[in-house]
Parts: sequence; C-alpha cells; structure tokens
Amino acid sequence: MTRPSAKYLRGQRIDPEAITGKETIAGLIDNAFLAYNAGRMREGCQLFTQRMLEPDVTVGMTLTGAMTPAGLGMSCLIPLMELGFVDWIISTGANLYHDAHFALGLAMHRGTPGADDVELRDKGVVRIYDIFFDYSVLLSTDAFIREVSAREEFQRPMSSAEYHYLLGGYVRERERALGLSRRSVLSAAHALEVPIYTSSPGDSSIGMNVAEQALAGSKLRFDVSADVNETASIVLEAKRTGGKSGVLIVGGGSPKNFMLQTEPQIQEVLGIDERGHDFFLQMTDARPDTGGLSGATPAEAVSWGKIDPDQLPGTVVVYTDSSIALPLLTAYARERKAVRPLKRLYGRREAMMERLVKEYRAAQKFRDQRAEESKSGTGVKAEGAVKAVRKEAVRKEAVGKEAVGKKR
Repeated sequence: MTRPSAKYLRGQRIDPEAITGKETIAGLIDNAFLAYNAGRMREGCQLFTQRMLEPDVTVGMTLTGAMTPAGLGMSCLIPLMELGFVDWIISTGANLYHDAHFALGLAMHRGTPGADDVELRDKGVVRIYDIFFDYSVLLSTDAFIREVSAREEFQRPMSSAEYHYLLGGYVRERERALGLSRRSVLSAAHALEVPIYTSSPGDSSIGMNVAEQALAGSKLRFDVSADVNETASIVLEAKRTGGKSGVLIVGGGSPKNFMLQTEPQIQEVLGIDERGHDFFLQMTDARPDTGGLSGATPAEAVSWGKIDPDQLPGTVVVYTDSSIALPLLTAYARERKAVRPLKRLYGRREAMMERLVKEYRAAQKFRDQRAEESKSGTGVKAEGAVKAVRKEAVRKEAVGKEAVGKKR
C-alpha cells in the first residue's frame, strides 16, 4: 500500500557531489543548484535547453535593465543570436542606444557605486550604478544617430524593427571601419536578420533624437501599430507552421508586456483562435504581490490568454539579478545544446503579416455573420462551433501544404 506522503517524495534525492574546482558551468548548475532560487535557475536552464531550443520552437527574448552597458550584449546576447537560440527581441530603447557605444569605439568603464555624483557631474562623468563613462559618449552617439536617421531611406513611417535593422547596418559599417567585430547587438541582429522591436520607441535617447529631427522636418515616424501587428504575426506564424512559441524574459517592464500581449492581440482583438505561448522563462527581481506586470507569474498570465494553460509545466521564474542569471544561462546553453539553424525572421515579415491578415479577415467574417444572425433573430451559433470551423480551416490549409510537399 502506497503511503499518502509518497507522491510528495518523488523528486530526486538531494545528494550532490563535492565541488572540486574542475566543474563546467553546466555541470555545476546541474549538481549544486538544487534548491531555492538556485533550484529555479537549474530548472530554467533545463527548460531552455531541453524544450525551448527544440527546432520547432520560435524563441522571443525581452530585455530590460541596463544590460548592454554592463557588456552583456557582447558576452551573452550576440552569442545567443549567433547560435540560433534567440529568434527575435523586444528591448528597451536604452539598451540599444548604449549598445551602439561599443561599435562606435566609445569606452565604458568599471567604477564604484559609492562615488560622489556631484563630483562626477563636475568632471563630466556619467554613472550607471558602478559603470562610468564620459559625457562625450552620449554626445557622440547622439550625433551618429541623428546623422544616420536623417538619410533618405529613413524618411517615412516604419516599424521599430525596420528602423533598428537599417540603423544596425550603419552601426555595422562603423564597427568594421574601426576594425572592431562582435561589439554591437544591433550590428549582429542586422547580419543575422533577428528583428528587434522597442515597446516604447520614444522612451530612450534614440527616440529623443528622432523627436528632435521631427521638429526640423524629418518624416521618420515609428509606426507602433505595425509593431503590435508584426510581433503578433511572428507568434501566429510559429504556431501555424506546426511549431511552438517560447518567451525568454530578462527583467520585466514594458517589453515583457509587449511580448506577452501578442496572444491577446491574436485572440481577443483580432478574434483568431489561439491558446497562448507554450514556454515561459523569466529572470526577475520583481515580486508578484505588488500587482506590477514585472512580477506577474505565468499562472496569472493564463487568465489573460497569454500562456497556454496546458503548458504551465513549461514555465519557470528565476528570482535573481539578470546580470547574474543571463551569463549562467548562456554558458549552460552553449555547453548543453547544439547550434540551431537561423530563422532569419526579419526577411519573413511580409509573409507572416499576410497570414495574420488572412486569418483576421476570416475571423471578422465569422464575427459579422454572428452579428447578423443575432439581428435577424436566428440566434448566435455557439462559440465552440465557431472555433471548430476556424480550426478546420487551419487544418485544411496544413493538409494542403503537406500534400504539396509530398508531390514535390
């Protein structure tokens, strides 16, 4: 007879080997990160490598906090993109602005959080906690962004992904001219065709410089509606092509919400039948009990349709500093997982949007039909029946593609 407590004691016994100093990062995490937030770090690394990095999963990353000034763009983000471990990104504009410093040959220095800020201001030194840099770094980067953004190809409305792709091309040119390589996330994303979106384009020095040029007559405008629809199309494409969607959330804030709102945009607003992201891995120091989005759990996200309820076992939250967790995750993934083929989603934006628009129009047709039935007194069809019709349409499309593939 099974004891009532047996179901709670099925976990692996805590019996780690002694640390010898010869461990790899992945070996250390698997052996010694057994409980508390270390346990969540291990679970997050294993979720990322064993499930999120399967070939059929499209991985979107969000980035908040001053990660690039601390060098994490070079140490972590560029390798993750090059290895095919991150397929698209939503970042704060500040991370992209400070990322550009390195490609322009501008220096950031390790400092101390205990410095006298009045003295730093007097000496023309800017501080990000324990990172110091000369005020001229800001002025030089501002000048570069304005000079590039004033060019003819920028004089029109565009999504933030298109702006960052074009800007990344010029950053890459400057990088090469200075004899530098692998210094900039913008540059690497341009080469790898990893689309980068900013959820609040005006909330950074990049947006501030674009706004200044608008006063001088520039026609450049960030199309935020295009951002909303393009990001939704990436997630829909992942699902409709037989794959899954995974989100890697570094920090929280607006980029986290922008990433997760893709599913409510698809389901609630566009009326397309979908169930939510499949995998959710977040590294954050935000608490859930304050009600802020940064600390909101994946279980809470289920109630919004952001996370597929059947996939809650595929969710992990690591409560720790992202500047500690991201290098560990990157090192673990490099050791445990082979390189994935690049998805090059930037060049596929038009095709993905076509699918989104097609399904949106079909959903609108069903919505209008139900409204007419209600007006005419014939009654509204059950929601489940409508979803069944949509699913059947999607199934037929998939079967048709499979048949075409077999003929070829």
